[in-house]
Amino acid sequence: MQALFKNIKGDKLIWAIVALMAILSFLPVYSAASNLAYRGDSTNTFAFFIKHFMHLFLGFAIMYGVHKIPYRYFRGLSLIMIPVVLVLLGITMLQGTTIDGANASRWIQIPIVGMSFQTSTFAAVVLLVYVARYMSKMKDEVITFKESILPLWTPVFLVLALILPANLSTAAIIFLMVVMLVFLGGYPIRYLAVIIGSGILALAMFVLVAKAFPGVMPNRVDTWMSRIENFSNDEDTEADYQIEKAKIAIASGGIQGVGPGKSIQKNFLPQSSSDFIFAIIVEEYGSIGGVFIMIMYMWLLFRIVIVAQKADTVFGKLLALGVGLPIVFQALINMAVAVELFPVTGQTLPLISSGGTSIWMTCLAIGIVLSVSAQREEIKEQEEVLTEEENPLEILSETI
Repeated sequence: MQALFKNIKGDKLIWAIVALMAILSFLPVYSAASNLAYRGDSTNTFAFFIKHFMHLFLGFAIMYGVHKIPYRYFRGLSLIMIPVVLVLLGITMLQGTTIDGANASRWIQIPIVGMSFQTSTFAAVVLLVYVARYMSKMKDEVITFKESILPLWTPVFLVLALILPANLSTAAIIFLMVVMLVFLGGYPIRYLAVIIGSGILALAMFVLVAKAFPGVMPNRVDTWMSRIENFSNDEDTEADYQIEKAKIAIASGGIQGVGPGKSIQKNFLPQSSSDFIFAIIVEEYGSIGGVFIMIMYMWLLFRIVIVAQKADTVFGKLLALGVGLPIVFQALINMAVAVELFPVTGQTLPLISSGGTSIWMTCLAIGIVLSVSAQREEIKEQEEVLTEEENPLEILSETI
């Protein structure tokens, strides 16, 4: 065990935050497993506990392996993986999975093991690494809009175009994170305004075409519009079922909660262990539990910013922010949906919700952040060694 801790590099507080959140996730996931077992015609809730454990175990293995890779290697890997991501997204879209006529092509099956994998979450990490690479490369050059279209914005819009028909919320989050990253990287604001306007126009055109020709391509436009209408409408309808149950769960929790495993609304919320797990947490552990979860994410955000600030290169700074900030942003959206501050999006609560892909990609992103932090530690250690070698007399005097 001591040898393992010696091999763990990077920001120790990030390791502690992630480990604590992963451990705490077992209680609400196991509690909500009763609903999953019931819907799956099974009474074995412990199987879902084991499944969540295996997802987390593999996630931490990914995080550990990635954090041992010097982050400079991610520059070249992002170039290689962008075409791979586009192929995976294309395969995911073309498989044609539909639910009630709407595009539900978000997952692909992993051969041999038979597990499903959501390609859009992997694409988000790869794309943000690619954008960080481009912006760091252009840090000392004058960026022109025309020259940036092909190397920067073409991959971005290709990825978004392949994700959008099945998953608007993920596409919107990726777009916002890319805009934020290029802004931090020094991309001219006037060009950025053109990109944002183009993105809004492209989304409007897609919606209009989808409504005018509904049979051309399966999509979820009707679902998006109904969710926005339900969010803006004060009247309760059947479509508000999930959010109303989530609000009841939060109201029932009060300050201290009803107690671990004693949630009632977990039996009625279809996504009680994933999209609406925050509502179950508040119901069982009260406002105290909900505030504690928010503090943990804010603490994680603070440490990510610290890692970015101390990074030794521009690429390291942008890389840590690019893959780290979306984790906290997604968590805030998930919690906002549960309290009806935001329309239903289908985003999970990172590190806490059940679901393999969400856990694995979150751990992948945190592993990259830790890689940036670990590199800084190595440089600091080398500087200390050089200082000691250059000042042997000081060492001798201190010893005497």
